[in-house]
Formats: sequence, C-alpha cells, structure tokens
Amino acid sequence: MKIKLVAVGNRMPAWVEAGVAEYRKRLPRDFALEIVEIAPGARGKNSDPARAVAQEAERIRERLRGNEHRVALEVGGKPWSTEQLAREAEGWRLEGRDVALLVGGPDGLEPGLSASADQRWSLSPLTLPHPLVRILLAEQLYRAWTLLVGHPYHR
Repeated sequence: MKIKLVAVGNRMPAWVEAGVAEYRKRLPRDFALEIVEIAPGARGKNSDPARAVAQEAERIRERLRGNEHRVALEVGGKPWSTEQLAREAEGWRLEGRDVALLVGGPDGLEPGLSASADQRWSLSPLTLPHPLVRILLAEQLYRAWTLLVGHPYHR
C-alpha cells in the first residue's frame, strides 16, 4: 500500500522538509508516504475565496487516481486516536488500494471533494498550520505502522 498526501501549499520551510523526510525514511516500502504539493488557488485583496478553493479542488482531482481510498482531512472529520489510525490503516491495507490523504488550502477543501471522500478525519479541533500538519501526519503514520508490526516506538 502506498499513501499519498495531496496537500495544498508549496515551498515548505527546510524544517518541514527535514521533519517529513525523517519519518518517510523510517516507513517500509509497503507503507510508503508520497507528498504531492498542490499550488494554492489565487487569493488577493479582491479575489473570491470560493474560486480559489475550486481551483485547488481541480488541481487535487488531477492528481488522484480512480481507485484510491480517499481520506479528507478537515476539522469536521472524525477524530482518531493513534490506535484507531492503526486500525484504519490496517483496513486500508486489507482493501488492497492505495490511500490519498487530502489537505485543503487556507479555506479548506471544496465541499464536493470532501463529500466524495471515503472518510473524513480530523487531526484536532485546533486550527493547525499546514507545514505542521505534514510533519504530524508523517509521524502518526509511522507510529501507526509501528503499532501494526509490534515495534516498540509507540511506547
């Protein structure tokens, strides 16, 4: 199973790249994490946020394949403990499909894209900065994998 994080935002700071890289290198090939950056929609003083969200949604859709299990990350999603994430990941693996984790831009995911997801997951009720979300996701995926294989990291 491959896990693809499709996230709006580019040009991440070096500390984000380093943090994500650390956990990506720890994951095995059958639980690999790929990062796909999506250019943010045009925003400015007189721009329409809904148009920017629609642009982002179109760019996200272009990077998805038809058979991926899609998980929309949003505040209104279901919160999972690390143990629940491990159970979800095991279920994804048993489905035999790759996974696409979808992270929207500053105004969130387009409603149609969110509605078409197989699952909606909330990392926290807090508003998290997008760079931090990438590191948090990479670490939690690694932690879930360690639970699945009985590795002591989770202690």
